[in-house]
Amino acid sequence: MSQKIYDLEERTLEFAKNVRLLLKRMPKTIINIEDGKQVVRSSGSVGANYIEANESLSKKDFCYRIKICRKKAKESNY
Repeated sequence: MSQKIYDLEERTLEFAKNVRLLLKRMPKTIINIEDGKQVVRSSGSVGANYIEANESLSKKDFCYRIKICRKKAKESNY
């Protein structure tokens, strides 16, 4: 039975990069600038929180940090 490989650190990094590339192509309006600031922060937080979860010392801490990671991913999606 083969083990599934999760490359979420790489994928979250690519997601954050893609968000930034998308924002560069958007028109520079007040709304886009303000919303862009928020989406840049939340998209970067997804990967950062995932890395912190992988470095956690306990399963309880891991679960807590993964929940934060999911919250930031949903915030970025919104």
